[in-house]
Amino acid sequence: MTSTLNPTLIDTRGMDAKQRRTQVFAAFDKLAVGERLEVVSEQEPQTLRSQFELEKARLFGWDALESGPAVWRVGVTKLKGQHGEDHCCGACAG
Repeated sequence: MTSTLNPTLIDTRGMDAKQRRTQVFAAFDKLAVGERLEVVSEQEPQTLRSQFELEKARLFGWDALESGPAVWRVGVTKLKGQHGEDHCCGACAG
């Protein structure tokens, strides 16, 4: 188990956008509820956050840990599992 005290670390510096998104989302999906992923980037991860807001709405917490100018670090905590695993958005009445 990865706790918020010992998060999974992904250094995305040097990755292209598609590779960065694929690796970060795969790591996030493997987290248990309450676990945290730490992402390191050479640029502000605004696009990555927007992708999380679109694809993982209400499933994550986002904490800025370091804000440039050379390095950005964010903590992404899994708040809930995928739809149907341990919660429902209410749209399907599931």
